[in-house]
Amino acid sequence: SAAEPAKDGAMKQRHALRDDPWDRIQDRLPGRAEHVGVTAADKRLFVEAVRYRYRTGIPWRALPERFGDFRVVHLRFSRGSQSGVWKRVFSGWAEEADNEWVRMDSSLVRAHPHRAGALRKGPEVGQAIGRRRGGLGTKIHAKVDALGNPTGFHLTPGQTHDLAGADVLLPNSPADAVLADKADDAQERLIEPLENAGKQIVIPSRRTHLIQRPLDRHLYLARHLIENFFAKLKQFRAIATRYDKTARNFLGAIHWAASLVWLN
Repeated sequence: SAAEPAKDGAMKQRHALRDDPWDRIQDRLPGRAEHVGVTAADKRLFVEAVRYRYRTGIPWRALPERFGDFRVVHLRFSRGSQSGVWKRVFSGWAEEADNEWVRMDSSLVRAHPHRAGALRKGPEVGQAIGRRRGGLGTKIHAKVDALGNPTGFHLTPGQTHDLAGADVLLPNSPADAVLADKADDAQERLIEPLENAGKQIVIPSRRTHLIQRPLDRHLYLARHLIENFFAKLKQFRAIATRYDKTARNFLGAIHWAASLVWLN
């Protein structure tokens, strides 16, 4: 019927990448003419295919035919995750961060039963999946700059404490101030190293501490920016619920989606 082509056209428009974000990202992708190897003539179609898959949460095999063979798209994305391509694309944006302060937090995502079956030599924890109340899940540790733009990620099993992310994301941070929740109030493990590095600490003290650390409550109000980022990230349904079998591909997808957040 006439309604079917109209519906298909609306879906294409809804999930297509606009011209202005594409103009900003295309030169950061591999496969450019000046690169060694094969020049990728269908880069934009590939970008839109990956965006479509993670935004809608469909299985790779359900990609619309206009994107080509789903196995080729999936293999190309997986190789990019393995070689660190998507992380390097994201890191290029993160270099533009506003380092007045950094805000760190984590968010738990449930692991769908489809994520089972990854080849692994060690225990399942090697794929950043762990059991906690409510079932299996993965914890996404993230940090954002003073404008709420993402600057770094780390994956752990769902039951892992937030400090595991702080151990990875906060050392050597160029930010002048560090904002975090009360759960990150660990004096020897986190607070003292940051103070020794000359950082302003904006982390509430636990009530059990005899000496309460001064807190810039006005600056602490900016903690909502990372919640805003997680809300944007979880608009990608295949990130809000984890379908990827490997932590490598899931982290690659997060770097991919975060790059698109930078573009918007």
